[in-house]
Amino acid sequence: MEYLGKKNNTIFIGQAVEVPGTAMSNTLKNIKKEKLLELPVAEEMQMGMTLGLAMDNNVPISIFPRWNFLLYGINQLVNHIDKFKIMTGVKKVPKLIIRTGIGSRRPLHPQHQHIGDFSNSIQKMCTSLEIIKLNNPKDIFPAYKKAYERKDGKNTILVEYGDYYNEK
Repeated sequence: MEYLGKKNNTIFIGQAVEVPGTAMSNTLKNIKKEKLLELPVAEEMQMGMTLGLAMDNNVPISIFPRWNFLLYGINQLVNHIDKFKIMTGVKKVPKLIIRTGIGSRRPLHPQHQHIGDFSNSIQKMCTSLEIIKLNNPKDIFPAYKKAYERKDGKNTILVEYGDYYNEK
């Protein structure tokens, strides 16, 4: 996150980005406060704001701590972000990065409403997004760098594993 935080055009948006609250919050401790946009629990609004920020030449890193929460933003993701180029006819698609996770099961299982992995289903619904699952720590930096630097008109959803924060 520090790599992305040093870029002039990035902004981190979501819940628990400016204040502690999730394991992902800890990865933002060294990011300048002015790059952090804390939001209430309003996932569809967050996804819409993510697109709006990207349309204004920012590269938002929109953080949804779990896939289960990101489900509330699927309308914006599938019907607006994924279809942006088709709907507008523009050659340059606004760039955005979506960061989500599969909730940890260990040491305490939070129940099934927090551990969903909807990667395959969402990938099938989208044509201009790539979903990258981060299975190994060595994959994390290259994947985020690819998401930021890509020039193929695709946006990226990066999927982290909550269990790996303590295990890998």
